[in-house]
Parts: sequence; C-alpha cells; structure tokens
Amino acid sequence: MENNTTSTLQKPTIVLAGATGDLGGRIAKALLEKGAIVRALVRDDSDQAKVYTLQRSGATICEVDFHNAAELANACEGATCVVSALSGLHYVIVGIQTLLLNAAVAAGVPRFIPSDFAIDFTKLPYGNNRNLDLRKEFKERLDKTPIAATSILNGMFADLLTGQAPIVLFPIKKVMYYGNPNQLMDFTTIQNTADYTAAAALDPNTPRYLRIAGDVLSTRGLQKAASKATGEEFGLFRVGGLGLLNTIIKITKALTPTSKEVFPAWQGMQYMRDMFTGLPKLEPLDNDRYPEIKWTTVAEVLAKR
Repeated sequence: MENNTTSTLQKPTIVLAGATGDLGGRIAKALLEKGAIVRALVRDDSDQAKVYTLQRSGATICEVDFHNAAELANACEGATCVVSALSGLHYVIVGIQTLLLNAAVAAGVPRFIPSDFAIDFTKLPYGNNRNLDLRKEFKERLDKTPIAATSILNGMFADLLTGQAPIVLFPIKKVMYYGNPNQLMDFTTIQNTADYTAAAALDPNTPRYLRIAGDVLSTRGLQKAASKATGEEFGLFRVGGLGLLNTIIKITKALTPTSKEVFPAWQGMQYMRDMFTGLPKLEPLDNDRYPEIKWTTVAEVLAKR
C-alpha cells in the first residue's frame, strides 16, 4: 500500500482545461501515455460523450464552475502545471483563461501553458488579427503574475490544408497565394502540437516561448508537397498582392453580420494574410527539445486527406 501511495505521489498532476476539444483531447491522451495524472476541468454542460471518453482513457474528471474562484483554485491544488487548450472569443480566451490563471496562482501551481497555439502573434501589431489580439491581451495579464508561463507557438495547423484552409485547391490542382511565393511559413499537425505540449507540461524548465514547426514551406514548397502527395502536377495560382487581400478582408468583414463564430471567413483570411507577410515567422525553432517526437510533413498530411 505504501509503495502505491509513493508511486502516485511521484506522478506529476497536470490540470487541463479544454480537454473535450480536439487539441485538448489529444493533449490529455499524450499526457496519460507519459504517465501523468490528468485532471480534466469540465463544465456541467460539457459534451457528456466526450467527458466519458476522457474518463475511460484514464483522466480524472473535475466538474467546475469557472466563475467560482474557490472551487477552481481547489481543482488546481497540487498540480505541477495548468494547461489551457480553450477555444473561443474574448469571453473565453481573456475572461475564462484569466479566471483559470488566477486559480492556478492562488493554488500555488508553478507553471501555466496558455492556449496560444498559433503563429508568432507577439510580432504583430494590435488590430491586425482579431483572434490573435485576444491572445496578446491575455499575454499582458499573464506576464503580470508570478507564475512561470510557457507559450507554444506552432504556426498553422497543417491539418487545415486538407480542406478548411483554401490554399491547396485539389479540384483544380493549384496552390493559391497572395504576395511572394517564396515566403516561408510554418505548419504543424494538431497531433504533433499535442505531443509537444504534453512534453512541455512535464518539463519543469521551459522558457517563456517554445516555437515548433512540423514543416516549413513556401507557396512553391506547398506546390511540390501537393504534387508529391497526389502524384499529380500542381500549379500556382496568384490571386494578387497583399493589398488586394487586405481589401477582400475588409469587404468580407463588412458584409458579415456580427456573430459569435470563432473562425468566420474573414478571420481565416487574416491568418493567411499574416502568414503570407512573413512577419509572424517562427524563429528559432525548438523542435529538437523533445527528440522523441516524430514530425509529420505537409506532404504526409496531404497524402492522407
């Protein structure tokens, strides 16, 4: 009995918010595979099927009211790191994450990983990208606390290239772009991001930022990757310069009624525009920090579409 208790005490406890989402669920699984105790924070209205899947995989389910400070701090008690994989707009990324951050500080948790999984928004000015502005706003709050924070920046999720991000146009065998076809961009799969986040959550000595990219390609590189993945020759389709894309974004945004969508069409355009500028390019990359991770290339992602 004593040995079991000692073994349990030696296992790190990671508190995870957003575990019912795609990225969060993968982080939970990766942490469990590494032998961590995963305390998944869920709400009373969380998808019960997803909660059950988490529980069945070995995660400890902790139903909390994020607006109850004492309850949330209690849920964070004894953790070595709090990881946020929350997704949403201002209410979630700034509001709920701030409540989670305050609870982590109150509980004496030494480390916090925010839901910053993106291109390097620290290099972008305010007003450039709505969703990244929210992360900049939360960063200002996070950096004023005594907790050791680590943001993981992964560029764009490579998985989106198979359909959600209209860059690789399979029906017409073209790769669409604006601006310079030689501008390098960062792409990382959701799974690689989750595996890396799990490793970072269990690493007590992470720096403020960790930058990763499963693949670094220009538009011409995407063209070659698509050709390799399909066995068919892809061409380039230049729509215009970045000025044109900015105009299209403004028009699309003006014509879109105010909604609670996290990723309306114009938001995706803002993200693409920023990548095409090269401003948020990730440098230097920290891929080698956890050598056990096998990085997935864009060609491999496209081949599995």
